[in-house]
Amino acid sequence: MAIESPSTSAAPAASPPVASVPPRLSGRARLVLFVLCAAQFMVALDFSVLNVALPVLGKDLGLSTTGLQWAITAFALPSGGFLLLFGRIADLYGRRRLFLAGLAVFGGSSLLATLAWDPASFLAGRALQGLGAAVIVPTGMSLLTTTFPEGPLRDRALGISGTLLSLGFTVGMVAGGVLTETLGWRSTMGLLALASAVVLVPAPKVLEESRTTDRPRLDVPGAVSVTGGLLALIYALSTAAERGFGGADVLVTLVLGVTLLAAFVVVESRSAAPLVSLPMLRRRTVAFGNLGGLLTFSMMSTVVFVLTLYLQEVLDLSPFATGLVFGVQGVLSVVAGMYAPKVIGRIGAGRTLALSLLGQGLFIGALLGLGTESGVWLATAAVSLASMCHLGAIIAYGLTVTSGIPNEQQGLATGLVTTTQQVGLTVGIPLLGVLATTQDTLFDGVRTVVAVAGAVLLAAGAAVAAGLRRG
Repeated sequence: MAIESPSTSAAPAASPPVASVPPRLSGRARLVLFVLCAAQFMVALDFSVLNVALPVLGKDLGLSTTGLQWAITAFALPSGGFLLLFGRIADLYGRRRLFLAGLAVFGGSSLLATLAWDPASFLAGRALQGLGAAVIVPTGMSLLTTTFPEGPLRDRALGISGTLLSLGFTVGMVAGGVLTETLGWRSTMGLLALASAVVLVPAPKVLEESRTTDRPRLDVPGAVSVTGGLLALIYALSTAAERGFGGADVLVTLVLGVTLLAAFVVVESRSAAPLVSLPMLRRRTVAFGNLGGLLTFSMMSTVVFVLTLYLQEVLDLSPFATGLVFGVQGVLSVVAGMYAPKVIGRIGAGRTLALSLLGQGLFIGALLGLGTESGVWLATAAVSLASMCHLGAIIAYGLTVTSGIPNEQQGLATGLVTTTQQVGLTVGIPLLGVLATTQDTLFDGVRTVVAVAGAVLLAAGAAVAAGLRRG
């Protein structure tokens, strides 16, 4: 992959030194970045575009209220559960090859969900979408970090990717309401089918194959234990959000998930070719970087979710007006994505991550000033500023985790990054959703979630700052 940088070959030998010019992306590198970022944006869009459409979808397909929850969970289970496995398979057998296969699966399953004729066909489409996303996300991130060398170019590429990731979640909430009201709920899934086709057409021409030079055996026991553990844990938390933690199925799958993840740690410590390198996990940058990433994703997605309920059900805002609130958030996230790499270049990724978490916690805490009669302007300002800090944390944690990792282990590192991202997006709402739904009123639930999320992020910022400083 050619990356353009200022040429020095034509300069006379005796000429005085000239201030260095930052390297630039070549035209081909821009195409690569477009393909990879568009794929990440598409997956982020899928996390939120269907939310507003769920009531209409349920009536059309005959899904019960309980069944509607599975419209989200059917996607979340495979997308969070298979990330590490597909990240490692891509390292061994080719990242480009799996990336293209993931795009094809995602596009085909989106079309199936668009044309669904009953609940079973729709949920099958959603589950296959999640499987496609579990391939696209880690392979796309690995292709990005192996294409762009560590330094300003990678910082810039990850900045653009992180911006579009955050923007995709926001755009999905706005687009979902507009599409559902104008074209019906099927158009939300049709949009994803179209987007996957737009990415899949140029991808084979611009992406180059990338894999590790050696071919160790796949860690099957590790793959089975971590995938089963994540699936069980995500199922338990998603089901608990609806029925609480008292159900037998919730308790059994929760214990099973924890047990399998504990077994995974034991398996990896004894494996000759582990799926996750435990020495890598012991690196402070990897451990504290992923901690920050997990909490920034889980807390922010939950706050956005409860604010959507607050604006529409407490303040009686229309879906369009609610979309405008999150539209401001999306615009400021783009601005943050433009400047975050510059901040990282000045103070470093670790410090940027810690400060971003602290800022995010403070602005989310400001939402405690919301009232039952007014609060639109406070909600708009606070969630937008918190999202700017969130965007900074997204970019900084990706750089923190992947910096200093050799290319042959980038799949392992980015698999951890993307698993953290997807699990954070998946478990935040179920965990804190229980807090929101067990209060006397929705407003009380919103305040409880805001208070917990703000406190968790402040503690995370302090822990990351201390942990990386000792490293």
